[in-house]
Amino acid sequence: MDLPRTVIELGDLTLRAFDGEADLPELFRVIEESLEHLRPWMPWVREHSRARTARFLAERAACWASGEEHTYAVVLDGALVGAATLLRHGTPDDTREVGYWLHPAATGRGVATRAARALTEQALRLPGVDHVEIVHAPANTASGAVPFRLGFTEQPRRPEESLAPGETGEVRVWRLSRDRTGQAVAPSAPGGMPVTG
Repeated sequence: MDLPRTVIELGDLTLRAFDGEADLPELFRVIEESLEHLRPWMPWVREHSRARTARFLAERAACWASGEEHTYAVVLDGALVGAATLLRHGTPDDTREVGYWLHPAATGRGVATRAARALTEQALRLPGVDHVEIVHAPANTASGAVPFRLGFTEQPRRPEESLAPGETGEVRVWRLSRDRTGQAVAPSAPGGMPVTG
């Protein structure tokens, strides 16, 4: 089975597979400091605890090996500032979804956009993957700005169970697709950055 790279170096930004117990203190602290920022959008925040964070980290290797979920620590200038995920659950076989969250101090600096671009490129290198999606609550305009900048196109909204306070029962869906030559294509958008496969 082909898997994405475990470390992606982007200058001052690194995406790397989580390192189990070694990452527990820093990840727990980053989540603690980000609770109010994440609460409207991330349902798992309701059950946040050190034990839950430890379980999450313990499960990462099996999720990675299965090909279902590849979760990266987002490390900026040597400090863990969030997480980004490339996942396939709930999507067709030829589609992967990219998700991300950041500590509030790391927002507004292009970090999420750079991370999403890198994971989109990883996804489109996987055999049989022709589409990448980014899905978010309609009110989460910061998350929506990322796929717009990357040249994704908005798809029809779809229903989804509301599990967090900021969710409304539907999600915005953005998609970038590979063309017949193997290149990722999307209509140009103002400020859009090309993503190549």
